[in-house]
Amino acid sequence: MAATTPPIDLQAAPNGDVDHPAMPRTPDEIARDAAACVRAGATLLHLHAFDDAGVESLAPGPVARVLRAVRAACPGIPVNLTTFAAIVPDPAERLRLVGSWTELPDLVAANQGEAGIDDVSELLARRGVGIEACVLSVDDVHTFLRRGGWSRFARLVVEPLEPGPADAVALAVEMEAALVARPVGLPELHHGVGAASWTIMRRAAARGHGIRTGLEDTTALEDGTPVTSNAELVAAAAEIARATRFS
Repeated sequence: MAATTPPIDLQAAPNGDVDHPAMPRTPDEIARDAAACVRAGATLLHLHAFDDAGVESLAPGPVARVLRAVRAACPGIPVNLTTFAAIVPDPAERLRLVGSWTELPDLVAANQGEAGIDDVSELLARRGVGIEACVLSVDDVHTFLRRGGWSRFARLVVEPLEPGPADAVALAVEMEAALVARPVGLPELHHGVGAASWTIMRRAAARGHGIRTGLEDTTALEDGTPVTSNAELVAAAAEIARATRFS
């Protein structure tokens, strides 16, 4: 009988700063898309909110509308919301907006290399929101390790965002070497971008880490075939997760 390992998390990232006709922007579009991703195998959701003009937003209105819509469509599925500084570059304004949220996500993604991210994380943690510590470089890893207090985070997200598979793996190896030197005891989720996203997914799944896919990360399957939906990407990633579990 084939050996099994515990199931790994599969996070769907259906939207963001991406130009693709299938990328959802309105609350209803995001909710329908999220539900399709869950049916395809997603166990977690990572979302970006958009205002009425279709622009990414951290304002309380757009955030509340998308959270309510997605929770109605995907009951019981943890919802993670971005706090990406590129959406609101001024740290004080970002903190003000996040502090005014009337509807709270289950988790937020907190990029460790961004100015003001500790303030955002502390504010939301006090309100009961889980924090994912996201590292995008070796410098981010060292910053995260220096800060300590790792138990306050729900998960460590390792993001070697080099577009070429070989470069992405090389960066992942460097980041992991720094983490191995000081084990933080957190579950990990790894993802890449473009063609490299599939290489990073397979590598992470083989190590028992969570994985992520969606139009925010890539618009094509592993063989280069363009996709027409997020659910296609999630279904392909779910096969990787299943194959790893039963290998």
